[in-house]
Amino acid sequence: MTVQRDSARPTTKTSRLARITDLLTARSVRSQVELAALLAADGVQVNQGTLSRDLVELGVVRVRGADGALIYAVPVEGGGRHVHSGVSQEILDARLAKLCNELLVTAESSGNIVILRTPPGAANFLALAIDHSVMPSILGTIAGDDTVMLVSRDPAGGAAVAERFLGLAQEPQGPVEPS
Repeated sequence: MTVQRDSARPTTKTSRLARITDLLTARSVRSQVELAALLAADGVQVNQGTLSRDLVELGVVRVRGADGALIYAVPVEGGGRHVHSGVSQEILDARLAKLCNELLVTAESSGNIVILRTPPGAANFLALAIDHSVMPSILGTIAGDDTVMLVSRDPAGGAAVAERFLGLAQEPQGPVEPS
């Protein structure tokens, strides 16, 4: 249920989702409690369950902010691979390297197709990190339970992409990032 003080803004789910997006792109928000408080300050009352479902529907992810803290970020509209937040590309690349180091079991290619294997249940997590990184050589990902399929832009570029992921998995890692 939503209640709004601003009569120019309707009390609909669409309006609430737009306000969440606005808040997450304008500032670093670290928790659902903090986001609920910001919404309440705007006159939007929402319970934790609804807020959680809203974040999933918006495709919100948690990434490292400029200060190193985990913050919520909203993917750009139109299926882009960037997220709206104060997160730098370096941070996203470091996160992808860390995930590859922890989750990548194998990387193989055929033509412009790359198959990444992960432990059971980890493929979607790795695919999401790949989607949010900016790798111009990749058209997109499809994930199953333990397999991620990538499609390279270059018709013969799969081998180079597979090698890049194997290289990311070998990079030395810094301090462990809390989940």
